[in-house]
Amino acid sequence: MKSPLSDWQLHCARSTVLAGGVLAYPTEAVWGLGCDPWDQDAVERILQLKQRPVKKGVILVASSVAQVAFLLDPLPKALQQEAERHWPGPVTCLLPDVKQQIPEWVRGQHSSIAVRVSDHPVVRALCEASGMPLVSTSCNPAGRQPARYIWQVRRYFGQELDWIVPGALGGNRNPSRIIDIVTGKQFR
Repeated sequence: MKSPLSDWQLHCARSTVLAGGVLAYPTEAVWGLGCDPWDQDAVERILQLKQRPVKKGVILVASSVAQVAFLLDPLPKALQQEAERHWPGPVTCLLPDVKQQIPEWVRGQHSSIAVRVSDHPVVRALCEASGMPLVSTSCNPAGRQPARYIWQVRRYFGQELDWIVPGALGGNRNPSRIIDIVTGKQFR
């Protein structure tokens, strides 16, 4: 897959993530905020920007099933297959984090972790360039509409972001569905 981003854009995004920075980037439906999920300061910065309590948790987004295999491997085969049948695409699966591999500042008060394997070319390129799944949460302060345009990203957060990755939103009008793969319950 050819990246929609230039080598320079990918370098800047990767460098930002690895240095503990916060990115804004286009996703399937809305602009997202992202960072290295294992960097507590970066995640806390996103939560502060959004005015979002840590107990709610955030989503991890990946470029491939291989990037989140460490979360799937401890699960029964049937649950692995249930998650994989939704990916890649605009479906976020709640996966039990049975080995507690994801930090609490990402997971929040939950025993599971929200994971999406994206089919959006920019998201995939960012995760590939970074070599890891990234935090993904809508680009908006709590209580405000998620950004659908780059001007909204700038209005909401302006100079508080380390990098705004160029690109277009995908064709979805609604944020990703969230499905608990253990119970089958759909949250949105």
